Amino acid sequence: MAAGSALLVGLVEEFVSGQQDSKAADTATGLKAGQFTILQLVEALGLHLASSQPQTRARGVQLLSNVLQQCHGDLTEREVDVLLAFYENRLKDHYVITPHVLKGMEALTKCSVLPPGSAVSILKSLFQDVHVQSLMLVERSCVYNILTQLMESRESELKGLGADFVFGFVQSVDGERDPRNLLLAFQIARKIIHGGYDLGKFTEELFEVTSCYFPIDFSPPPNDPHGITQEELILALRAVLTGTPRFAEFLLPLIIEKLDSDVQSAKVDSLQTLTACASVYEHKELAEFLPGLWASLRREVFQTASERVESAGLAALGALTACISRSVLNSDSEDYLDVFLDLVLKDCQHHLCEPDLKLVWPSAKLLQATSTASYRASHRVAAAIMPSLIEQYNSRTQCAQRRTLLEVLQGFVQPAKSSEDESVLLDFRQSLCSIVFSALSENSAGLQITSLRVLTALSQQTVLLLESDVELAVDHLTRLILEEEDAKVSLAVVECAGALAGLHPLAFISKLVPRLKGEIFSESMAQGDCATPSQEHSQQAVRQRCLTALAAVSSRPSVVQESTPVLLQVLTSSHTGTGLFSLEEVISVCHNLQRIAEHAQDTEETGHVFHDIIIPRLLGLALQAAMRGSSDHPSPLVEESVLSAMVPVISTTCARLQSQLAGQTATRAVSLFLDGDMSFLPENAFPSQIQLLKKQAGDSWSQSQMVCLLMGCVCSLPRSVEVPQIDRLLLELEELSCTCGHPFSYTSAAKCYAGLVNKRPAGEALDSLIDGTLKRISTELDCASSSVRTQAFTLLLWVAKALLLRYHPLSTALTDKLFSLLSDSELGSLAADGFSLLMSDSPDVLNRGCNADVRIMYRQRFFTENSAKLVQGFNSAAQEKKSGYLKALSHIVNYLPRQVQLTELPALLPLLLEALSCPDQAVQLSTLSCLQPVLMDPPSALITQLEALVGRTLTLTTSPAMKVRIASLRCIHALSRFPEHEIMPFRARVLRALAVPLDDLKRMVRSEAVVARNEWFLLGSPGGR
Repeated sequence: MAAGSALLVGLVEEFVSGQQDSKAADTATGLKAGQFTILQLVEALGLHLASSQPQTRARGVQLLSNVLQQCHGDLTEREVDVLLAFYENRLKDHYVITPHVLKGMEALTKCSVLPPGSAVSILKSLFQDVHVQSLMLVERSCVYNILTQLMESRESELKGLGADFVFGFVQSVDGERDPRNLLLAFQIARKIIHGGYDLGKFTEELFEVTSCYFPIDFSPPPNDPHGITQEELILALRAVLTGTPRFAEFLLPLIIEKLDSDVQSAKVDSLQTLTACASVYEHKELAEFLPGLWASLRREVFQTASERVESAGLAALGALTACISRSVLNSDSEDYLDVFLDLVLKDCQHHLCEPDLKLVWPSAKLLQATSTASYRASHRVAAAIMPSLIEQYNSRTQCAQRRTLLEVLQGFVQPAKSSEDESVLLDFRQSLCSIVFSALSENSAGLQITSLRVLTALSQQTVLLLESDVELAVDHLTRLILEEEDAKVSLAVVECAGALAGLHPLAFISKLVPRLKGEIFSESMAQGDCATPSQEHSQQAVRQRCLTALAAVSSRPSVVQESTPVLLQVLTSSHTGTGLFSLEEVISVCHNLQRIAEHAQDTEETGHVFHDIIIPRLLGLALQAAMRGSSDHPSPLVEESVLSAMVPVISTTCARLQSQLAGQTATRAVSLFLDGDMSFLPENAFPSQIQLLKKQAGDSWSQSQMVCLLMGCVCSLPRSVEVPQIDRLLLELEELSCTCGHPFSYTSAAKCYAGLVNKRPAGEALDSLIDGTLKRISTELDCASSSVRTQAFTLLLWVAKALLLRYHPLSTALTDKLFSLLSDSELGSLAADGFSLLMSDSPDVLNRGCNADVRIMYRQRFFTENSAKLVQGFNSAAQEKKSGYLKALSHIVNYLPRQVQLTELPALLPLLLEALSCPDQAVQLSTLSCLQPVLMDPPSALITQLEALVGRTLTLTTSPAMKVRIASLRCIHALSRFPEHEIMPFRARVLRALAVPLDDLKRMVRSEAVVARNEWFLLGSPGGR
């Protein structure tokens, strides 16, 4: 123990006299190790603490406080009691000691063994002996932390102080300016208000000491390490000001005053604070200030040019109305809601009678905000304004005025309140329906579009549309689909039909679907040979609208069961030649089937429709077309564009199917393609032996290209669904992709192979499969005379993407093979473009929508692992081979997130500048597309290369390729954002060069040149930056 005592004395001397701050940590270590106690440390400090020199006493207290900050958890209650008495006494000492005393007291308040009554003692000492605002920032923070700690651990003791605690806090925080401490102070004030502390007669003082910061006007300094934002302070202060109704008499006049400010942020903050108040206050707190608040809100909405202020004002008005609506009426009390609504209606209602004047919209918005607040308010406002609006609409004759009135009506219908089965608009149901249906019969496109939106809004409230109204609405929608050629009206009709069909499917099944089907297959539509070109175009437009409408209304399973057979019948008719449908219409049918698959309700009933009817029918039709082959009258279903449109229908369906149905689909598809099992196909009249995955004799490819449909079936299944006979299937796909001479067929086979490999579980089986595939690919690629090098390359590319997405270790071997092909004379250009495919999202396979295994940030990982290889290959390649490396680099960088681009750009800049000089226009375009977003906020590395950047981009403004000229002009425009002193020397040169594209033959080029030249012309001028 003597040794410990000697050690302690030495440590104390070295810290106090030797000014060695590191000895505090050594002292804490010794204390934790049990070499001495905290009271022995106090005894060892005795002479220093009793010194006549304030600085010596301060060093002694500093050592004790530093040790306590590390060891406060090991103290006993007796030790804490002694130390607290010591520290409270030292608060009366010299001011240089106070900061260290506060740090020690902060440490002691964290002790779990704080003696009873000590919290009160600490606070009394702080409030009496410390003038907080005369302290430095850190010491003031200590005080706030002490208060916070005690409020969390000794709340009952603090509440025993009554209002004295609130008064002490008010004195402590009064005058605080630092945002870090203000955040702490606001948190303490919030706890006082919400914790039930007695405010006593200091309610106004607490409000004044916090409200003096309202509204917050704080902009954090650049690179602020503390990360305190203006929004944090605003929310913290708002929680204080709106925390209790007792602040209402002070806060509401303050808000009215601050709304007169010219600063937009102050207005928004005031309005948002008022909104927050309304959720806490009751009507009695608001009653006195309602006229003033309404006047301020009306002024802000009527006069503001800011959408933020307007939306905040409307939100505040709605919140006030909702608050007043919660008041409980007595027989002898005044209805504050009626009084307030009288004010609103008096100032706004008459403006609705003037649809030509600008105040109609602010008035309508104010009334709508009031109406949406509560059922009572909605009922009162609707009763006051709906008769007037309906009467005006019926009496006006100008379409513009009627449209304005209808748009105002829409605003009241859309958010109308309902109480159980009753709507506030029930009394006006017949008039509203009459207005809507009459507007749908008008020739004004704007009036029709607005009426369709009102009809959609009416349909959302079930009590407003009777069955007869729904049927009449369907008749109008059907007429507009068949007759209306305006694109905007057609879009609005389709949206309205989709909304109504989800609520009233029977009306659409009985009326719209049969009518559209009849129109699609009508005799006049079929007589294509006798029609003039304009008539034929019009007929095709009608059919397209019918097809789109059928897809739009097919959200409910019952409608899907009726609409999809019509679409399938179009495909059947086009295949058999009984209907003169164009190729574009056939493709449109597939796209609309895909929309139904995407948006129909995901129910078992819908799943069965697609599983039992649509997928077998599509496969059957495609197979019939393939068997017919290239006869005198080939089916449009053998066209690549049609098959490509069928794939998303099948893949979207399979991705959403329930597991059981998905498994059955996989089994059927694999049996069809491997074994020729056609038992599930409708109208099964096929040869008994077909082999869809075998290479066909001669140049026939009609059957092999059906592999794309197999891809849709098996590559989008959930990963939990096991694909049957997968090993045999992969072998057949590999064989087809490496031997078939038809590009669409071997590409689809490679994509299907890659989609299955991507989802296959990791293990020896997968590694062995990839090794075998890579050997075969390498054999073909390494043989310059091979006739299937392109096929092998395509398979390599898709398998590399499949493995890259899932971070498979063997992906490196395949991507290295791709890098080696950049120098290949035959495949070098394809290999360079292949990196675009590796980095981009594939629409039909290997994406998250197809349930593929896609890891996050795979692009960044690929770039990190391979950028050095790319640079090394470029440096070692022959001059004529360098363009491939540059193209590959630009593709890779193009798909990286912008932040990664900025980080990696300095190292890659020389190569990118080299790419701008490459004669390959694809390289130039890709590089310019990569540089342009980076130039908008240039890193310092770009500024040092300004000479090369300006020169090479100006050269490309006269490129033969229009896209390159446009991209280069956008880069020139972006260069004008560089620091003015850096780019000023290039101004004259750029302006001379931009005179040429101003006379370009292409309007888009001229437009970009004008924008770029304007920016450069204004450099250095009073009107410029």
